[in-house]
Amino acid sequence: MFLNLENRKPADLIGVDSSDAQLTAAELTEARETLASVLQARAVVFILCNNTVGALAAYLNTVQLDAVPVMLSSKTDPALLENLYQVYTPAFVWLPEADTPFFADGETVYQGKGYQLLRTPHPVYAVHPELELLMTTSGSTGSPKLVRYKKGNLEANAKNVAKAFGWTAKERPLCDLAMNYTMGLNVVNTHIYAGATVYLTHENIMSAPYWDFIKKYQLTNLTEVPFGYELMLKLRFTRMDLPFLTTLSQGGGKLPDKTFRTLAEFAEKSGKRFVATFGTTETAARMMMLDPELALTKTGSIGRPIPEGKAMLLDDDGHEITAADTEGELVYSGPNVTMGYAVCRADLEKGDEFCGTYHTGDIAVRDADGCYYIVGRKSRFLKMLGYRVSLDQTERLIREEFGIETACTGSDDHMLVFITEEAKKDAVLNFISEKTGFYRSLFEVRVIDMIPKNETGKIMYKNLTA
Repeated sequence: MFLNLENRKPADLIGVDSSDAQLTAAELTEARETLASVLQARAVVFILCNNTVGALAAYLNTVQLDAVPVMLSSKTDPALLENLYQVYTPAFVWLPEADTPFFADGETVYQGKGYQLLRTPHPVYAVHPELELLMTTSGSTGSPKLVRYKKGNLEANAKNVAKAFGWTAKERPLCDLAMNYTMGLNVVNTHIYAGATVYLTHENIMSAPYWDFIKKYQLTNLTEVPFGYELMLKLRFTRMDLPFLTTLSQGGGKLPDKTFRTLAEFAEKSGKRFVATFGTTETAARMMMLDPELALTKTGSIGRPIPEGKAMLLDDDGHEITAADTEGELVYSGPNVTMGYAVCRADLEKGDEFCGTYHTGDIAVRDADGCYYIVGRKSRFLKMLGYRVSLDQTERLIREEFGIETACTGSDDHMLVFITEEAKKDAVLNFISEKTGFYRSLFEVRVIDMIPKNETGKIMYKNLTA
């Protein structure tokens, strides 16, 4: 079985969503028995996720029936979704019943909990026997690049994160991060593994229904990305009366030091705990965690590896760095390290290319106590609202849509887009906001005379903001 679900009693609640819909263990089992006759093992299955019990049931039963889910947002731009569909030709698609699918040639073979399963005209094709799940690496930019999870990755991460946090069946976690996002899926997996009920919402942090849901079910655990915590602090979250809330955890990017300290101080004063974590899609989400007792003295630290994990720093020559406070690339090893990437259908037959070790591309330092701090990145991506967004992919989208030269850079939650045509400035801003699904305020379009390039035609990004 999967995530200890075999140990659940029939009446146990697996999930509750913000419309008050519920999913019990008995309902999950009944649905799986029906699906077994229509959902073929090893089939590639797109799951268009929203934070409802219908999506939760679709995910859990797809994995348990040995099919291979591709976790995608139900709000993915249709053109980008079509691109992924043409690249990976899934045999099945899960999507909300209320949605009008662009899969006009699909046949509905199952309906339940507000979700429908469509059989597409595409046949089931060969994939690696250990392949268990696929996740996108690039937020909403529609890149066909996926991370290939092998059997055991999700279980290992769920077990070790639950152990590190000390989760029990008594937890009442909020999952407001999308299930197609690695940290949102981690909230689901770790708490289900521990025997708890997951409480799912798609309500906005700034809305009253979001907080009403937390209060109604007296939720105990909250996991947020930096942007989410910034919004919460604007709402004066630290002054709210939430005595039942015991754990605040963070992932999805680096918190500003001021915000980190504010949350750590609030947790200490209110008898809660603040837990900073770090993870990637390639490591099934969390791989590092800061002991909450160190939150006040290790501002900005991502802590140490989770159980069964190992971290080290490598210099530019690939040699391990043993000295404290010396920068190097963070490299992680553990049973939650995935198999590698796919950029086309044929890649789904590949074996394990990471072999248990992942080079994160993040530059970090380790202090004398063995705690790690992220100080920069080697590769060209940003984390926006906790989602990793490829700067190169964003450039490609703009070039293809407008036929103009462009260069993208920036920092977490603030992308700078450089173009050379003033007349297209507003159109580019609207386009990239719509394509990614992120707020316009997270982007800034600047018009310059020319994109700086070297003699080989490569963009000189360091010159853009000079």
